[in-house]
Amino acid sequence: MNKIYYLASCDTCRKIIKSLPKNNLVFHDIKQDPITEAELEEMYKLSGSYEALFSKKAQLYKSMGLKDKSLTEADFKKYILEHYTFLSRPVFIIDGKIYIGNSQKNVAEVINALS
Repeated sequence: MNKIYYLASCDTCRKIIKSLPKNNLVFHDIKQDPITEAELEEMYKLSGSYEALFSKKAQLYKSMGLKDKSLTEADFKKYILEHYTFLSRPVFIIDGKIYIGNSQKNVAEVINALS
C-alpha cells in the first residue's frame, strides 16, 4: 500500500499533492490522525534513523530549546510521537521505499515512482 503522511494545513504539502500524478495513494493527515508507534517503526525501518524523519525546521524545535541539546535516536522518536510538527513532511512510502521531505529532488523521485 502506497501512503503519504502529510499535514492538510501545510501549503507546501498541498502544492506537492497537486503536482502528483493520479494514483492510489492512501492519504494520512498527521494532525487529524496522529501517527502510531507502529507506523513510525515502519518509517524507521525504511529510513534507518529517527533523526532522518525529524524536522529541525519545526518552530517547537527552536522554542523548546532542542537545537541546543544533543538529541539521541530515542529523543527523536519520542518527540515525533509527542507532536506531529516534528515529523519532516511529507513522508511517502511507495513500493517499500521511503521518501522524506519536500526537496525538489525528493518530489521528483516521488513523481517518478508514482508514474
